[in-house]
Amino acid sequence: MNTASHWMGVGHRNDLIPGAGMGARVGDCQVALFWIPELDNQIFAVSNYCPFSGVHIIARGIVGDIGNEPVIASPLYKHHFSLLDGHCLEHPEVALETWSVRLQGEEIQVLAKKSDEVAA
Repeated sequence: MNTASHWMGVGHRNDLIPGAGMGARVGDCQVALFWIPELDNQIFAVSNYCPFSGVHIIARGIVGDIGNEPVIASPLYKHHFSLLDGHCLEHPEVALETWSVRLQGEEIQVLAKKSDEVAA
């Protein structure tokens, strides 16, 4: 198992739709990617797993803004999660895991963590 963090390609810029989610895999984790052009073309990556419903469904959520903070509303129970740090606005003790994202040319890359690695 590789113990160093590294950037993994998960798609291309053309795969993203403004304000809509896209699911991807980073190692053995499912992530939800969101592109928000209004916020300096930022791309956010959070866990696709909803801790309230127990389903990998966050990528299908509704992107919004609450108090100038970009959020994703879970499609089942409508809990709001910050796209900045993953915390749930209604239940601050609950949070989605987050990943760093960058564009390398047109390739979307997510910084894989040691815990994301799949044993060889």
